Amino acid sequence: MARIAGVNIPTGKRVPIALTYIHGIGPQAAADICAAVGVDTTRRVNELSDAEVLAVREHIDANYTVEGDLRREVSMNVKRMMDLGSYRGLRHRRNLPVRGQRTHTNARTRKGPAKAIAGKKK
Repeated sequence: MARIAGVNIPTGKRVPIALTYIHGIGPQAAADICAAVGVDTTRRVNELSDAEVLAVREHIDANYTVEGDLRREVSMNVKRMMDLGSYRGLRHRRNLPVRGQRTHTNARTRKGPAKAIAGKKK
């Protein structure tokens, strides 16, 4: 079991797919990492040598913000917007969609289950 950036990545999967299990690394970044380190994208994680795993780990540590640091940075950005009282901060504070989506209908994931309104029945 290879451990990179505090995450146990699955051993049976191809390297670029397995790297996407790390928060902050998507398919494109995973392909870029494989190219930079010189790992063939068709190889599986369990076929990698310890030196290759170490090279991938060091490349990620040097060039990417991942996992805990990324989560902390994002939450600090949201907190900063809320403290400033910006429009986006207010939307975060009220648990409403932040990026301009409609709320008259939909937005149920963000707003939670629909609340019944008294006297609405015909």
